[in-house]
Amino acid sequence: MRKWLPLTAVSLGTFMLLVDVTIVTVALPDMAGALHTGFTDLQWVLDIYALALAALLLGAGAVADRFGRRRIYVGGLVLFAAASLACGLAANGGQLILFRGVQGIGGAAMFATTMALLNTSYQGRDRGIAFGVWGAVSGAAAAAGPVVGGLLTEHLGWRWIFFINLPISVLAVLVTVRALRESRDPQAKGIDLPGLVTFTVAAGALTFALIRGAAEGWGSAPTLGLFALGAVALLGFVAVQLRSSKPMFDLSLLRNPGFTGVLAGALLLSAAAFSYLVYTSVWLQSVRGLGPVAAGLALVPMSVVAFVVSAVVGRRLHTASPRLTVGFGLLLVGSGALLLMLIGPGSSWPVLLPGLAVTGAGVGLATPAMAAAAMAAVPQRRSGMAGGALNTARQLGNALGIAVLGAVFQSGLEHRLRDGALPDAKGVADALAGGQADLVIGSAAPDRQADLAELVHQAFADGLRDSFLVSGVLGLLGAALVFTMVGRRRSAAAAPEAEPVREPVSA
Repeated sequence: MRKWLPLTAVSLGTFMLLVDVTIVTVALPDMAGALHTGFTDLQWVLDIYALALAALLLGAGAVADRFGRRRIYVGGLVLFAAASLACGLAANGGQLILFRGVQGIGGAAMFATTMALLNTSYQGRDRGIAFGVWGAVSGAAAAAGPVVGGLLTEHLGWRWIFFINLPISVLAVLVTVRALRESRDPQAKGIDLPGLVTFTVAAGALTFALIRGAAEGWGSAPTLGLFALGAVALLGFVAVQLRSSKPMFDLSLLRNPGFTGVLAGALLLSAAAFSYLVYTSVWLQSVRGLGPVAAGLALVPMSVVAFVVSAVVGRRLHTASPRLTVGFGLLLVGSGALLLMLIGPGSSWPVLLPGLAVTGAGVGLATPAMAAAAMAAVPQRRSGMAGGALNTARQLGNALGIAVLGAVFQSGLEHRLRDGALPDAKGVADALAGGQADLVIGSAAPDRQADLAELVHQAFADGLRDSFLVSGVLGLLGAALVFTMVGRRRSAAAAPEAEPVREPVSA
């Protein structure tokens, strides 16, 4: 059993960092109440973590190749644990957002090294088993996040969703130091620091602009300034990559339409399948009265179906063209989101089941084939860069999706409240989106509470329907891009003699 200790070390870190993508979702209403935060802060608690992962994955991989993958992995674990402790002790929303960002930096250091560590620790059949277990653990993390978050929040308090990471981190560090040997790329070049900085600024400014625009208006000077900053930083990133002898991302890879299509599909899948869950959780708890555990269980069908489809159907279709598996998977993701539009003012959690199940089937069908398609579309020497770019696209899709759908959701709330002739519709919409429906309804005169409660239910239904519609369009757009850009031939990486690597089904 000693030979599986490296797999144990890598799986512990992977499970922890992926659980933390979704574990926060069901705790947001409790966080908002305890820290007196609003809707924008709730978005950033989720977004800053995904954004740090997206912005730093490629750079972290290059650092690990040069200075040692085990060293960077252990450093990521230590930083992740320290940031988790700080998150649990946060006294206000600003501190929580800051430390979630630091947590994301530690997560990027871990995530960027996991596949390389497994690749150097195992050979032959053992390597295939290790990647299969790692993929299963990753899928289980997506399913476990909302349930674990609900259990901890309901029985111990929301701060324990962060404190629970401390003993897991300690165990992971001990096993890593004992079982994993150091590895590095002897031909690794220097770090593309200008590329890392410009990409981070571009992604952060665009996300901030989307969130700020929803709160302060799309034509406001700060919002337009942030969009301009993002555009300038993106142009700077392109210029740096074209001129660098050691680019963080080789832009010539984008000349291959198959690779570009897979990246676009990965970004749009994450945005369409996962980003609306935070607003759905707020509705389940603050409007429908479910506890954190029940809300977490209501969201689990997507992850469970994705895991089953990935394990069963994905294995049987691993010889199929990724154009079909990824394309039809995105079609299901878009269709599932459109099914969620059945929600109405009187609906409760059962209305979500068909849409979540169909979306989960799409995620399970598309995700495993994405890695093989990305690797097959680039030269072998660029496979590490291709894998990092794929994970970056996923996390960036999650971050941008939360921002875009948050703006759509809040706009739908506010529009319905204005139609109801409610004074200060924007302020009330902010409070509702922050999980304060009970306070809003309770603040009205007794003879007005029933009417206000009905209006709140209608507003949530409208906001969620708008979000689901946009998600559906994004999923269908992703399918169209994949069908158009990805080639018909079966990828070499998915050939029958190759060991299939089951990819994470989380965002």
